Amino acid sequence: MLNYLLLPFVGLDHFGWLRLFGFITFRAAGAAVTALLLTFIVGPIIIKRLKRMRLHQVIREGTPDAHQQKGRTPTMGGLILLGATLISTILWARLDNRYVLLAMGSMVWMGAIGFWDDYLKLKQKMAGRKNTGLVEGYKLVGQVSLGLALGFYLWKYPLSTLPGASTTLPFYKYTLIVPLTAGLGWLYVLFVTFVMTGASNAVNVTDGLDGLAAGLVAISAATFAFYAYVFGRVDASNYLNVYFLRGSGELTVFCAAVMGACIGFLWYNTHPAEVFMGDTGSLALGGALASIAILLKSEFLLLIVGGVFVAEMMSVILQRFVYKYRKKRHGVEYANEHRVFKRAPLHHHFEVKGWDESQVVVRFWIIGVLFAFFALSTLKLR
Repeated sequence: MLNYLLLPFVGLDHFGWLRLFGFITFRAAGAAVTALLLTFIVGPIIIKRLKRMRLHQVIREGTPDAHQQKGRTPTMGGLILLGATLISTILWARLDNRYVLLAMGSMVWMGAIGFWDDYLKLKQKMAGRKNTGLVEGYKLVGQVSLGLALGFYLWKYPLSTLPGASTTLPFYKYTLIVPLTAGLGWLYVLFVTFVMTGASNAVNVTDGLDGLAAGLVAISAATFAFYAYVFGRVDASNYLNVYFLRGSGELTVFCAAVMGACIGFLWYNTHPAEVFMGDTGSLALGGALASIAILLKSEFLLLIVGGVFVAEMMSVILQRFVYKYRKKRHGVEYANEHRVFKRAPLHHHFEVKGWDESQVVVRFWIIGVLFAFFALSTLKLR
């Protein structure tokens, strides 16, 4: 928005410096700083309100006993993340860009699902009932509906000169994966739905320790910001042998806003946390990352950038599958005694093994940075 308001003054005397607002890099930096500062401004207000309303965290079943004291920590802090990201993006990004609008829309939709889930959990807790939150089937319907809508839109209304129903592979230059015939475009829609649902749930599962999910999303968003900038420039994309996606560079601003909001949120969310993001934040951030990867046709790259999220999600799936198999075959006692992990998700496994919570978080951040560097290396290893 700011570039629309200020660029008309560029031709006037003493206002030539306003040309800076035409550069994506400047606006991305502005978005990151603005989002960071907004968390400092609105964070205390929202946290104070959440405490007054006694909107405390609902501890998940199976969480280590050391986490039970966190039941007095307010949740739904994802409102801070959503507000900072969206306001910053509106201020610094071009609002006539479909990449940005679709990414923002996906984040808001997923955030709304998470907000409703958090609200129901808290309402059930206050009523003394079991904290099931939003019925899993209904939550899944909301996630799937977004994936179907986004996939169908991209299929029928491509954002660039590339086929809408297509994706790329890391390590391969100018390799575009498309359905064999136009009539099979629905396979792409299902693929997008799987990515959207899987990514949002993976971030949600990872959000179990103070600062873990927020830090990892900040790392992932910074990585995708670089990719969006490269894909949106003709010279850079040609040099690195990647597809040029006209207009995708504007996603750099959105990615920077997400990164800035997450870093600012860590001020309140590092151990011991003053507030948790809840499903409001985790689903919103997961939806944002998924939409960015989908819009950049880099869905498979998300497996590398979000390697920690993948590991966390797979630990839960493997734990449940093996437990059910052994329970059916050998009985409950055998299944309980021979679990794959001491606890799932993976971060709880290391907690039970004796790692301090802060150790787990920082070490997982380090692994996330390594995954990010590996993802960036794919630009040259082609």
